[in-house]
Amino acid sequence: MAAVLLVDDDVELAEMLGDYLAQDGFEVSTRHDGESGVEAALSGDFAIAVLDVMMPKLSGIEVLRRIRAAGSLPVLMLTAKGDDLDRIVGLELGADDYVPKPCQPRELAARLRAILRRTAQGGEAAGAPIVVGALRIRPELRRVEWAGAVVELTSTEFNLLEILARHAGRPVAKSELSEQALGRTLVRYDRSIDVHLSSIRHKLGTLADGRSCIQTVYRQGYQLIRE
Repeated sequence: MAAVLLVDDDVELAEMLGDYLAQDGFEVSTRHDGESGVEAALSGDFAIAVLDVMMPKLSGIEVLRRIRAAGSLPVLMLTAKGDDLDRIVGLELGADDYVPKPCQPRELAARLRAILRRTAQGGEAAGAPIVVGALRIRPELRRVEWAGAVVELTSTEFNLLEILARHAGRPVAKSELSEQALGRTLVRYDRSIDVHLSSIRHKLGTLADGRSCIQTVYRQGYQLIRE
């Protein structure tokens, strides 16, 4: 039973979502303001956090910023439908995924399971490290190094980079990345993959010629370059 932290100032909605998730096998604890949400998220008692973006005093974006400054707890954001700015900012700050409001409880549960499943798979995996040039990935530890230095990635960023590393030297379609790393079908105008990969590029080092090791291949997807 995964422990879920749900932070939303809409008490009625939070109770409704909490009740559904509890019936679906999650252990849910709710907070209704950002400050108590941060405190709970950093307690170490939860497997994942669900944050509403629009909250008084301390927004979900600021809560996410503080969580990411302290650790790698998986985070799913609840964003206003059609609000691309909040969604992109959340992804850039390290959110693992998002669900637009109003959302169906079933969809929320499915997204939570997908994130938790991807996170757990890293701990179950075994085998040799994946090495591509200066990049070294330890799947069983969910650990990434660039030129010997540890790189801190979110769970979704790790999943994307691992997929690209396993296919190094050839492009991987965005649809495949979405299905394997996000656990959902790519929809039109969804820029989540692009935002996550932009973040990864900034966190990794560059090649000897100054290029990013992750390249966009026109109409084919993204490719991790072999040096």
